[in-house]
Amino acid sequence: MRAALLDEVGEVMRAVASEVIVPRFGALEHEDVEEKAPGELVTVADREAEQLLSEALLELLPGSRVVGEEQTAKQPGLLKLLEQGDVWLVDPLDGTANFVEGRPCFAVMVALLSAGQTVGAWLLDPITNRLSRAELGAGAYVDGTRLSTSAGSPGAAQLRGAVLQKYMPRELREQVEQRISRIEQALPGTRCAGAEYPAIVHATQDFAVFWRTLPWDHAPGALFLTEAGGVAARFDGTPYRAGDDVAGLVVARNQAVWDDAVKALLR
Repeated sequence: MRAALLDEVGEVMRAVASEVIVPRFGALEHEDVEEKAPGELVTVADREAEQLLSEALLELLPGSRVVGEEQTAKQPGLLKLLEQGDVWLVDPLDGTANFVEGRPCFAVMVALLSAGQTVGAWLLDPITNRLSRAELGAGAYVDGTRLSTSAGSPGAAQLRGAVLQKYMPRELREQVEQRISRIEQALPGTRCAGAEYPAIVHATQDFAVFWRTLPWDHAPGALFLTEAGGVAARFDGTPYRAGDDVAGLVVARNQAVWDDAVKALLR
């Protein structure tokens, strides 16, 4: 990936957020919000941001494709493109429910995949304008400062993490509920993957457990976390890959924490 691309993508994301997302925060009209699926909201900001991001990203990397959350809702077959060539994964507004409710916990996320492997990641907090980014093999940064996760684990009984049970099969959910007392605190989650991953890197929580793993929700954060020294792996320990059609993902600030969280809750 050419060096300038890291900066260019961030500039595009900030420009789009300032143009169509931030002005609508706390100012949405009734007709600006729709339910695209049961319990799944989409706003005019989501759609306009995805359109603008898609156009700009294709110009930055000729010959690439875009797989965006909102377009994929209409054309699910787009997910088959993830292993083919250069692909931009776009989540124009992660945490839409928070955005609609006026809660300042949402993000703009982009990942660049090459032959299915995530090679670039960008996560923007539009309210603070903080940009988290990573390049495969080159580390994780927040506004130019390189970050690294801490080593070691305090043990399962002292771990704090988001345990997101909403989409889990009933049997697994019941198992996890029975074991929750094995960790110090199960957090409710932020309803925004673009906030969960930075929280682990910044050590405000130790791990997170997800069941549903839509690629635009996790490819950017997974690369950012792993480049900082963290772990993103399926329940069986297989490293996360955006194109995998597999449910279940545990992300943690290092391997020791991942091992303790998985042993306590899932094995």
